[in-house]
Amino acid sequence: MSDAAKTAKRCTACGKTHFYPRPFCPHRWSEAVEWQQASGRGRVYTYSIVHHNDLPPFNQRVPYVAAIVDLAEGPWVMTNLVEVEHDAIHIGMAVEVAFQSVSEDVTIPGFRPAR
Repeated sequence: MSDAAKTAKRCTACGKTHFYPRPFCPHRWSEAVEWQQASGRGRVYTYSIVHHNDLPPFNQRVPYVAAIVDLAEGPWVMTNLVEVEHDAIHIGMAVEVAFQSVSEDVTIPGFRPAR
C-alpha cells in the first residue's frame, strides 16, 4: 500500500476509523490501531470560499475553497475543494480525493467533485 493510501487509522477494539492518524484511538484510547486504506470518497459537510487571506502562501491562492469533508469511512477531514466551479458547490456534494503536489517531498489531499 502506498503512503498516499495510508490516510486513516482504524481501532481494532471498537472498529471506528479516525483521522488524523495517531497511535491511539481517540474514541476508546486503545493503542490497538492499524492503517486503513481509505476509499478517497466523501461528501461536503461544510465549506467557505476564501477571498482574502494575508498569510503566505494562501494570499497567492485566493480565491480558494476551504471545506470539511465527511469521509466515507466516518471521520471528517479539513481540506480544500479543487477542480470545481464555486457556484456548483453544495452541502452533501459527492467528492473524491485529488492529490496535489506542493513540492518534491510534499503531497496533500484536496477533494474534487466525484466522477
